Amino acid sequence: MSTSDGLNADTSARRRKGGSPFLVLAAGLLLFAAVAATVFLVTRPTTLRIAVGPSGSADQNVIQALSEIFARESRSVRLTLITTAGPVESIELLRGKKTDLAVVRADEDLPNGTETVAILRKNVVVLWSAPAPPPASTSSTSARKPPKKDAKPKVKSIDDLEGHRVGVIGRTPVNITLLRVILTESGINPDKVAVSQFSTSQVAEMVRDPTIDAFMTVGPLDSKITADAISATARARGEPTFLPIEVSETIEHKHPLYESEEIPGSVFSSSPARPDDKIDTVGVNHLIVAPKSLSETEVGAFIRALFTVRPSLIREDPNAAKIQKPDTDKDAALPAHPGAAAYIDGTERTFLDKYSDYFWGAILVFSALGSLGAWMRHYLKRDERLLTTEHRDRLLAAITQVRKMDTIEELDAAQHEADELLRETLECYDDGAIEEGDLSAYGLVLEQFRHAMIDRRAAINAAAGVPRMRAS
Repeated sequence: MSTSDGLNADTSARRRKGGSPFLVLAAGLLLFAAVAATVFLVTRPTTLRIAVGPSGSADQNVIQALSEIFARESRSVRLTLITTAGPVESIELLRGKKTDLAVVRADEDLPNGTETVAILRKNVVVLWSAPAPPPASTSSTSARKPPKKDAKPKVKSIDDLEGHRVGVIGRTPVNITLLRVILTESGINPDKVAVSQFSTSQVAEMVRDPTIDAFMTVGPLDSKITADAISATARARGEPTFLPIEVSETIEHKHPLYESEEIPGSVFSSSPARPDDKIDTVGVNHLIVAPKSLSETEVGAFIRALFTVRPSLIREDPNAAKIQKPDTDKDAALPAHPGAAAYIDGTERTFLDKYSDYFWGAILVFSALGSLGAWMRHYLKRDERLLTTEHRDRLLAAITQVRKMDTIEELDAAQHEADELLRETLECYDDGAIEEGDLSAYGLVLEQFRHAMIDRRAAINAAAGVPRMRAS
């Protein structure tokens, strides 16, 4: 055994040492990045696209105000408005997955899997008739005589509509579909009732058309369009007669997208009362909808934020007072989205409920990584453990050699090499390459080596006539 061998072994051991701190640092950085990414994903606002139109409509104004309030007051949701020409275009965007939410009417042709998030407003059908408009005055082709007070309308009930023409405000085809349902369930052949559609800017033209005997609108009870159309009818043709839909409950039962509703008396005018008493009618909801594929978490965050800011929204736009929670009945024709239903029913899962599986999974993963890291560390330190075993064996062999040495110089050289082996062994222990038990075994051998050195040194000194030193 030579001193140079011990020093070379020491140098190689020091080179192999030092990888562990870098592994610990890398693991710490990885853990920090994972935690930071999780916090970012959980706390960042959900941004949803919502299609609504037409521009300037009551629906678009409400959603615009909602978007602005979310930006000011909500930490969880942001809205990106997509203004469309109307519900038909909004539905096409929903079908093409170019929007997350859309404002539509419940009886529109919606894509499969569309579900309700919130009721934006309830619409009701208003049907009325009036006497024929008076003929134009002879003094002017554009002026007409005032309506006669005792004139009677040709249509006094829905049963009288056959053979007559109905003017429908709004050019959407779903209004025609709804009218045909009403006629069919009332026992009237819809093909024997003529229909003309008018835009909201053509109300004056509609009420003066002598070929039209009845009128229909679909909108909220406080609709200005409906109220203005009824007033225009009274001025041009005389007092309107409201037509109750007596089969409204039958329609609700057979056509779940429609609901049986009542129009209160005097809702359109109090003097004179229009109508003079409550009448039965049919309602259809205007909705905020989403595809079923949209995340429950995102929908839940939206509806929670919506009803949280609703008081503020009503102050900015009174039409927001019509916003309601959808029915969570699973048998509904257009069921509530699971994310909305969970919020309404109070079954939303908490943060821990949602992510507890991930937390436990992460703990198991980190535990496995810890075990793997320990094994890797143990594997990477195998050379140092072998070196320590070699040191112990060499020290054990040196005990026999020491007992054969003849000079103090040889003993000093052996002691120096033993000191080098001890230093390397302690470095391996500090580096984690060997356990405390290995160090204890090495200590036993080192103790035997020390006794052998003392005995041999005493023997050499005695042979040389050097008196033995006594311990004080």
